[in-house]
Amino acid sequence: MHSEQHPHVVIVGGGFGGLWAARALARSPVRVTLIDRVNHHLFQPLLYQVATAGLSMPDIAAPLRHILRRQNNATVLLGEVTTIDRNSRRLHCTNGNELSYDYLIVASGARHAYFGHDDWAAHAPGLKTLDDALLIRRRVLTAFERAEAETDPERRAAWLNFAVIGAGPTGVELAGTLAEIARHTLRREFRRADPAAARVLLVEAGPRVLPALPESLSAKAAAQLQHLGVEVHTGRAVSAVDSSGITLGEEHIAARTVLWAAGVAASPLGRCLDVPLDKAGRVAVEDDLSVPGHPEIFVVGDLASRMQDGKPVPGVAPAAKQMGTHAAKVIRARLAGATTKPFRYVDVGSLATIGRMAAVADLGRVRLSGMIAWWFWLLIHILFLIGFRSRLIVLINWSWSYWTYQRHARIIVGTTRDDAEPAS
Repeated sequence: MHSEQHPHVVIVGGGFGGLWAARALARSPVRVTLIDRVNHHLFQPLLYQVATAGLSMPDIAAPLRHILRRQNNATVLLGEVTTIDRNSRRLHCTNGNELSYDYLIVASGARHAYFGHDDWAAHAPGLKTLDDALLIRRRVLTAFERAEAETDPERRAAWLNFAVIGAGPTGVELAGTLAEIARHTLRREFRRADPAAARVLLVEAGPRVLPALPESLSAKAAAQLQHLGVEVHTGRAVSAVDSSGITLGEEHIAARTVLWAAGVAASPLGRCLDVPLDKAGRVAVEDDLSVPGHPEIFVVGDLASRMQDGKPVPGVAPAAKQMGTHAAKVIRARLAGATTKPFRYVDVGSLATIGRMAAVADLGRVRLSGMIAWWFWLLIHILFLIGFRSRLIVLINWSWSYWTYQRHARIIVGTTRDDAEPAS
């Protein structure tokens, strides 16, 4: 263990930003404490695969203690930070514990945003955590079971209608996979209900799917979705969500399974810093990612608002990793009496998978779609997973799914009132 005399760096959040910051401080003369309300690091880009029964939880998550087991200057704590006292440099947690710090890196991420309609959350769960993924998986698989047991054609159709709200990467990936499950995975497994009769609707208030990508790739993604059987509705905002379905303008669509992928808001910890926030609750950071007026506090990842070349740095995993690494570099430089350059995000491209052999990739001057983009997406995600075991297991599972269309994690655990009872 490092000496108690060494500066104490506290990192809040074990996601991409927080974990990469902790790793970058491995050989520095500091004490690192990483605190998170869950005990694992989650490879969030593949979370939808758990939600749609393609992968199991351990395939994309690993205990933080295990990841940092060889980093002797790092301590991992399970806990949730509720307040940050900048003047005394102390954190307060829900369990009553307090932590003092010399440097603080806040990487607490983002949560779902329902644009003032928080009551929709009960009927349209979002996808940010493993708990979210298990809830969605349960609702999706239960819907097919309820359809099989239903004798009324209208009620059966409602159980076989799936609505995904929001056509960013998560929404597109969910919609494409749901269509694939209905058309291929569940073939010949049901006797009364036909899974292939399921409707998968992807609803986007904006003019096109994947709005962050170039229009040409957006159009190709929409075409690939429609080829899979997804009904794409763009330019239509959802006006209501309840247990019976969604409302688009004046049209009500019966759908017992509604999934939310339309927006995120920054972690509420940003408000504890008492600094200006943008509309999404993100902290406007300085060039070195520190908080204005408090150079000892850094904000990275989805909670940070940083403009570059007139555009915001995107809330994606590569940006969070680069931010976490840069914050650690600044701390090391200050301890050594050196200076650092301002943070600059290096855009490594954008990827989105739509279904089997269908994806789009924006790599700057190179734009890919279809099968070649899908293979590229698969390779990149396997390489970026943490640990050899995860890479091997995911490769085996994907290979099996490719040849058989099967999804091995189709186990329903837990029940909810909403899952079990039909809408009145």
